[in-house]
Amino acid sequence: MANRIPEEKVDQIRTAVNIADFIGQYVQLKKAGKNLFGLCPFHEERTPSFSVNEQKQIFHCFSCGRGGNVFSFLMELENLSFPEAVAKVADFGHIELDQAYTANSQPAAPKDQQQADLLKLYADSAKMYQHILVNTELGEPALAYLHERGLDDETIATFGIGYAPKNQLLLDFFKEHNIDYQLLRQSGLFIENQAGELRDRFVDRVLFPIKDAGGRVIAFSGRILTKSPNEPKYLNSPETKLFNKRSVLFNFDLARGAIRQAKAVILFEGFMDVIAAYRAGIQNGVASMGTSLTNEQIYMLERVTDQLFICYDSDLPGQRATDRALKLLSKDSRLKLGVIQMPDGMDPDEYLRHAGSEKFVQVFADGQQTPTAFEMQYLRHDLNLQNAADQLTYIGAVLQQLATLDSSVAQDLYLNQLVQEFGLDKNDLKTQLRSVVGQRSMNTAPQTAPAPTPPPLVTERTGAQAQPLTRVEKAERLLLFRMLHDHDVWLQVMAVRGFHFVHDPYQQILVYAEAYFKTHSQFDLGQFTDFMSDPQLQPVVTSLEFMEVAAAATKEETNDLVNVIMNQAPLEDQISDKRSELLAAKQLGNRDLVQKLTLALIKLYQQQQRVQRADNL
Repeated sequence: MANRIPEEKVDQIRTAVNIADFIGQYVQLKKAGKNLFGLCPFHEERTPSFSVNEQKQIFHCFSCGRGGNVFSFLMELENLSFPEAVAKVADFGHIELDQAYTANSQPAAPKDQQQADLLKLYADSAKMYQHILVNTELGEPALAYLHERGLDDETIATFGIGYAPKNQLLLDFFKEHNIDYQLLRQSGLFIENQAGELRDRFVDRVLFPIKDAGGRVIAFSGRILTKSPNEPKYLNSPETKLFNKRSVLFNFDLARGAIRQAKAVILFEGFMDVIAAYRAGIQNGVASMGTSLTNEQIYMLERVTDQLFICYDSDLPGQRATDRALKLLSKDSRLKLGVIQMPDGMDPDEYLRHAGSEKFVQVFADGQQTPTAFEMQYLRHDLNLQNAADQLTYIGAVLQQLATLDSSVAQDLYLNQLVQEFGLDKNDLKTQLRSVVGQRSMNTAPQTAPAPTPPPLVTERTGAQAQPLTRVEKAERLLLFRMLHDHDVWLQVMAVRGFHFVHDPYQQILVYAEAYFKTHSQFDLGQFTDFMSDPQLQPVVTSLEFMEVAAAATKEETNDLVNVIMNQAPLEDQISDKRSELLAAKQLGNRDLVQKLTLALIKLYQQQQRVQRADNL
């Protein structure tokens, strides 16, 4: 068993690391009022509802309801135990933490045991494949191939590249360790014949591990080492419980920090291009698992940056792929777009090996194009611009492109380029552009203007089933907040005989608070959220901190809140019960009971009105 991390050490780590800096690795945060907001990493959304309060060092999502401090953020996001989360935050803050505290700590219980078993299977597979590549005679040809492609041993280790040999070893390895047959079948690491027999899926291939955002191996992409007419050049893992190619970006786990620093991401076409750029110091690159980005992948990128550059091959197929990507992204994302192209029709990997790191990096610094500049270049292919008909075709296509721009300054800039190249009258071009813009407006204008979408109802309750709070629950939340932050209020309420909260979460927090104040003289939000052993209650506590409350409590306010909770809540419960009984009596046709329950309900309503009038005096 690992030693418990001292509370003083946990406090030191929590206070030394700014929660916004840490969460900023995962979410692009922007200032809005007192707090920072971004797209929630726990669920997909288009409008930012994930909030971070730097002063209180907490986070809270007003949509899904998750909340807590920096440790609970990491525990929830990556399913880590508390010691594991503390260690990771300490590492981020360059704070020394004795390994004795985490060496034998129990990992967090997996939310899905089969998923955990598959992750271990892939982790063990990746270790074995890399061992074969780096340390055995079987891997020497593959290692020589990678060295020829310019990859040094450090790069191979960084990306976990491995080799699956011709003779199948992985199945035998797992059989020796008595791994469950059904788990092997479902892993995607093997191919099954009609007799139910398994064999290794990857044979004689250099393997690139595909990792999730947390850096865990979930699939492989294998490049064939010995060319064969019957085998594809690249072979990817099939989709499994772990791996959905729509939701994965190659190298996102390593690139995320660099994306945040550069405030931009570079989208490459292939794994080797990403790795080549990484070696040259361009470490904010990713690649999709298919020919175009999916909505899921776009959302991953929108969470961490506003700017995306496409850097595909500069040959004609690569240009076509770039054109498709620009059209998709301009329609489906809020990212600002740009294009980077390698010279001489090369792909990034080729250009790095041909020109060297210095020139390679220079392309990324000086070769950035706007989407419009790229399109003006791309539209030239298959046209002879010495021919008048092709010139008219080209100019018409460019004007269609310029008509999509919102900026008149940008339109003017590109019109000047047409004037200079073709010797045209700028006023004529402007007239034709206005005509194109007008035609587009007529074609895209809706028949009737859509009704404006109302803003979502903001309530203090969070989660998918958000509803306005009752008067009683509002009173509970405010009173609990006061009790935690003001010791006078705490003493005043705890002196009320028989006091308890109506709703279980608030009462459970009160019980934790009683234990907390026995060893702590003052309330510290970070300490208290760590003190509570129930992670379900942490979001409730943090949600209280985002309420707008008056600066100071008064005895009158406290008495009013206690009165609502202890007197009005029971009445609400009785009214609810009587209404249910009355409905049942009506359905049964029992007239006498209906009359009796109606009179009882009227009395309860009258009593409730008297309580409310007394509250307002």
